[in-house]
Amino acid sequence: MSRGNRQTRAIPLKLCYPDGRLSVMSDVDDQDLGGHISGFGSPIYRNYVLVTLTLVYTLNFIDRTLIAVVAQPIIHSFGLTDAQWGLLYGPPFAIFYAFMGLPIALWADRSNRVKIITVCIVLWSVMTALCGVAAGFVSLLLFRVGVAVGEAGCTPPANSLIGDYFIAKKRASALSIYSTGVMLGAVLANLFGGPIAQMQGTDFDAWLEGVGIGWMFSQVDWSLVEGWRIAFIIVGLPGVLVALAVLFTIKEPPRGYSDPPGLAADMPVHWGMAFSELRNKPTFWWMVAGASMVAFVGYGINSFQAPLLQRLHGLNVRDAAVNFGAPFAFMAAIGTFMGGYITEKLTPHWRTAVAWVPAIGLLIATPLYIFAFYSKDLNLVLFFWGTATMFHFSYLGAQYTIGQGVVTNRSRAAAIAVLLIAVSLVGNGLGPYFVGLLSDFFMALTLEMVDLTQHLTPSTCLSDVHDSDEGHKHLCAAAYATGLQRAMSVTVCLFAIAAFCFIASSKNLERDFIAEL
Repeated sequence: MSRGNRQTRAIPLKLCYPDGRLSVMSDVDDQDLGGHISGFGSPIYRNYVLVTLTLVYTLNFIDRTLIAVVAQPIIHSFGLTDAQWGLLYGPPFAIFYAFMGLPIALWADRSNRVKIITVCIVLWSVMTALCGVAAGFVSLLLFRVGVAVGEAGCTPPANSLIGDYFIAKKRASALSIYSTGVMLGAVLANLFGGPIAQMQGTDFDAWLEGVGIGWMFSQVDWSLVEGWRIAFIIVGLPGVLVALAVLFTIKEPPRGYSDPPGLAADMPVHWGMAFSELRNKPTFWWMVAGASMVAFVGYGINSFQAPLLQRLHGLNVRDAAVNFGAPFAFMAAIGTFMGGYITEKLTPHWRTAVAWVPAIGLLIATPLYIFAFYSKDLNLVLFFWGTATMFHFSYLGAQYTIGQGVVTNRSRAAAIAVLLIAVSLVGNGLGPYFVGLLSDFFMALTLEMVDLTQHLTPSTCLSDVHDSDEGHKHLCAAAYATGLQRAMSVTVCLFAIAAFCFIASSKNLERDFIAEL
């Protein structure tokens, strides 16, 4: 048989150490036993897999973020207070995302991760499209739960795959690149979702007629269809095509392929063993606390980003998304990449840089956000908010690097799932609702100070504003913007707690890490 057609076979490799320990590494190709030196597959293919998984993560956050882009139209359509909007945006999604994440992650530690990701992409894409046909608060909430269940199966198996494709010293950069999917998804959600949501149903009908497929939707009364509904459908459905690309082009690598042979595990661990690995890892738990607090602030800010710009500066949904939302998300992507790059460069000289870099970034971001919230010049808003976002998201790659670096390869997906459960419940679950409650509180406080009639409240402003006189309309609008402005400013100060947690995680970082720093 020629060398080019040489068949390979999986063999068990027994490694004997001087102290008598015996390690068995199975499912390893007999011509690639040095895979832990370079990683799985060729450099070009590894990079293709990383780009494809980043695309999946990007799609994940397009579908997750879109609801924030079209927040104000939904608030108006369903007559919601800020607290009600925070409740819709946060807890239901977070609870199901969190509690489905762990069983899916444990499944991923035992089964084909590529197929799991494929199924989950299809589920969240279809559910995103269905959000566009929601009849009211309850049905939109249920479809959001469906999105959460699907998206719970993305990051843990994807992190596990990256851990097997890339050697330890390359994972910080690889995971930072993967993590840019969060911000790239936000960029695209704004660039596509904002303009689409600004459209009227009749405009979309005219476009369908222009491309020759209007006859397919002849039964739809487009004059009654709001733009935000169209945005959900158009943005959601293409995910099915991405799922097919994942299924047919990404290979499932052997477990632990890119780790040193002594770290290879032969059998999948029970979930209890995964938790036993994490139990005595204070580095992991301090990082989880810090990441959860960052998410608490971040989800709170992002869920009300578009409404603040629209209320305070009079922007429409398209301008808020395209001129501000997309640039902010792009700056976040830069911050994520730079955080990973700086960490990789500093680590040989400063072993705990992976914990200190995000802490410093968060402390710098705090005053910049407050300057942005109170700036009246839109150019200053763009500068301060964009710069703050860049420093803010320097933390993202660090949470994944620490999360999978303190456990063996068989527990990586479970460790990341534990991280995401905490981040989801604390961040997405409580952050938006906290900001919404504060916004209603500060709005009511403002109305008490300026409304001499004492008849205006956040609820009456939303329900009766169109029937009120011009004076009441003006007071409601001013209080509506001021309440949210103050709420977001208070919330962002909690970054100080997150920075402290990341600094605390550095104390035992070198001892707790299994992967090479």
